[in-house]
Amino acid sequence: MSQDEKPVASEGAENSGERPKAAPQVLTIGAGDIVDALGQGLRDFRAAPRFGLFFGGVYALGGMLIVLTASALGMSYISYPLAVGFALIGPFVAVGLYEVSRRREAGEALDWPGVLGVVFAQRKRELGWMAFVSLFVLVVWMYQVRILIALFIGLRAPTTMDAFVSVVLGTPEGLMFLAIGHVIGAAMALVLFSLTVVSFPLLLERELDFVTAMITSVRAVVTNPVPMIGWAFVIMILLMIAIGPFFIGLFVALPILGHTTWHLYRKLVAPEA
Repeated sequence: MSQDEKPVASEGAENSGERPKAAPQVLTIGAGDIVDALGQGLRDFRAAPRFGLFFGGVYALGGMLIVLTASALGMSYISYPLAVGFALIGPFVAVGLYEVSRRREAGEALDWPGVLGVVFAQRKRELGWMAFVSLFVLVVWMYQVRILIALFIGLRAPTTMDAFVSVVLGTPEGLMFLAIGHVIGAAMALVLFSLTVVSFPLLLERELDFVTAMITSVRAVVTNPVPMIGWAFVIMILLMIAIGPFFIGLFVALPILGHTTWHLYRKLVAPEA
């Protein structure tokens, strides 16, 4: 190549004048930041309960519908793993709650057209890919449940919930299924938590690709393992309690967790320059 010639790629980069965006900066937090974010989340819920109850209700009714459908199809024995797996898509449902917290933080008006408009607009943005990731993990979770049922209980699993509970709690094979299933479920939940705890609110606020958002989320967890694992444990306990009474508790639990996640994101990721 002569000295007068330049690579085409270099010419394009020079002419465009665009620079790749720097990766979001992850900050270090402590247990006190989790408590503070939880307090801010509670204040957001009390300040705008109609939005919290609406999105919590959508989530709760979705869980009820899925379990009732499984029962109608004669598959009520998968209601428990289905309910647990349904909790995995909570971060996507909470997008509207992130927007409410963002608007309160910025001093913007809270109105239904504005909040719902932002939620519906996400289908054309990178956040839609994050929804696909959540649903994919849910499908994998249910698939491995079916495999474990076939391995430990047999291909002809009990078709009623009472019979299934009797087999699971009353036989060595059932107890092994329960133990291994919970270990695998916990591992999958931790992976999904690491991928989504920061990525959903990050993509709501900034124009990034979803891969960068997931990497940033994982970095936030790796940088702050103790407080973030503690927060994951709090989420698990609250969701299990909320799902217990046929998903009714999600009317309150999801708004609190959603608003808190936004404020935690603010503490984990430095503001955009």
